[in-house]
Amino acid sequence: MYDQASAVDFDALLEAHGVSRRSFMKLCGAVAVAAGLGTAGMPKVAHALEDKIIGATEGKLYPAIWIEGASCTGCTESFAQVDTPDPATVVLELLSLNYSETLSAAAGFSMEEAKEATIKAGNYILIYEGAVLEGWGGQALRVAGEPGTKHLLEAAEHANAVVALGSCAVNGGWMGAEPNTSNACGVQQFLKKNGIETPVVNIPGCPANPEWLVAVLVDVVMMGQLPELDSYNRPTGIFGQTIHDNCERRGHFENGEFVYEFGSKEEELGYCLYPLGCKGPQTHANCGVTRWNHGRSWCVASGAPCIGCCEADPMNPSDNWVQVHTPFNDRLRDLRIGDFTFSPDLAAGAVTGAVAAALVAHGVGYKISGRMDGGAPFEKVRVWDAKHPEKSVGDYGDIDEAIAAQAELDASLKSGKKGGQE
Repeated sequence: MYDQASAVDFDALLEAHGVSRRSFMKLCGAVAVAAGLGTAGMPKVAHALEDKIIGATEGKLYPAIWIEGASCTGCTESFAQVDTPDPATVVLELLSLNYSETLSAAAGFSMEEAKEATIKAGNYILIYEGAVLEGWGGQALRVAGEPGTKHLLEAAEHANAVVALGSCAVNGGWMGAEPNTSNACGVQQFLKKNGIETPVVNIPGCPANPEWLVAVLVDVVMMGQLPELDSYNRPTGIFGQTIHDNCERRGHFENGEFVYEFGSKEEELGYCLYPLGCKGPQTHANCGVTRWNHGRSWCVASGAPCIGCCEADPMNPSDNWVQVHTPFNDRLRDLRIGDFTFSPDLAAGAVTGAVAAALVAHGVGYKISGRMDGGAPFEKVRVWDAKHPEKSVGDYGDIDEAIAAQAELDASLKSGKKGGQE
């Protein structure tokens, strides 16, 4: 239980790390907002952190394994590049990061040995960054002489929960884009294929905001529960609304005030970037609320349209944010029929070409069959001209002769029609 004595010990721990109580509470507020609890959830987060950190001083750090799949380590960089000292470092000390190819000081055999020991002991959390490469029997990515897929299966099977960090881990990211020669996919889909039922929490983004991971760790590690998840296994508190819902430029969107060209007066005035390809209305994330770089800014605030990097269907690598949302500065997006992908302009050109080809083929067929030669002849005189010779539109030479010829033609056609019916 939380008590005054624990609070005194905790304050001393903060002071030892050069962290003020005020800055710590600021972190708790940010984590509460990122977790969808709102500022009212700050005391709950603070108490949970204090209890766990006091426990950590007694050697009860929560073990974690951080595996790198096919990635650029951008999510690791996003999470690790913090000012020192910083309140986030206190949260990091909740974890005994027993294995991380990027962050651990150890390497080689000792690293693999530490991972095996952690898996054997159980009661740990797995953070997986990067795409899962199934290509060539998992040999597309090898680690420590073994297929990368084997490392994931061994670690995920015995974990309390798996956090798929970043869009690459969620559904393959840009590596899942066509033609996807390495057969990249996401963690959730891969584990389901292999019968692993460990719960997966998906945190998309390229890279993912570090506070999103902190918020999930607060739930899983400190509060002993999974956050509320949507149909894509994303935390609803973070991904329950679109970028557009909380965008600071939304007022300009409602007023019909848009930027159509970079460097224009409209851009200077901070108008809506939708015509320049902003994917905010179709992208679910709270970037505009949590923001980046310690809450200082985010993509749209810096003048860049949202490129939709948080959109990733965990069960469909082809529905990755790169393939679906390019070109980033255009409203066009790819269309998909099964495994065949094409752009709208290509489709329009193909349809136009198909129609033209059909018309040509239709005409050629008529000519070859003789239907063009044996069909009904054109009128020699327009009906209007025959009835109003003084106001004739066409040039027939002798209008009377033309009318007589037309009458003869009509009689012939009528007679032929009648004979055919008989």
